[in-house]
Amino acid sequence: MTKAAHHPKLRRVYETPEPGDGTRVLVDRLWPRGLAKADAHVDEWPKSVTPSTELRRWYHAGEGTYEEFRERYEAELAAPEAAEALGRLRELARKGPLTLLTASKEPARSHAAVLAELLRR
Repeated sequence: MTKAAHHPKLRRVYETPEPGDGTRVLVDRLWPRGLAKADAHVDEWPKSVTPSTELRRWYHAGEGTYEEFRERYEAELAAPEAAEALGRLRELARKGPLTLLTASKEPARSHAAVLAELLRR
């Protein structure tokens, strides 16, 4: 029997780290502006689970809905390299607390929220 996964937390990378964060994973393709790496306390940065540049630009330009973005992003996550990295995140979630970090101003309507939802399944 496999151990149940911890539900990943979703936080802005600019927030002060908390003891209960567990493994802190930056899920943005670009390093957050104005944040020193030492201050971020990031344990892993798997760029292969981030949305493609094209998808990110499309979504931020307001050309589609969050639901359309989620569908396109989940399709990208099915690619072999992304699927492997997603598997690594699932493994981390089984081992202990996991916090997904993003610079997004609205984490609940970002790719990080899609990742968190996938990891809860």
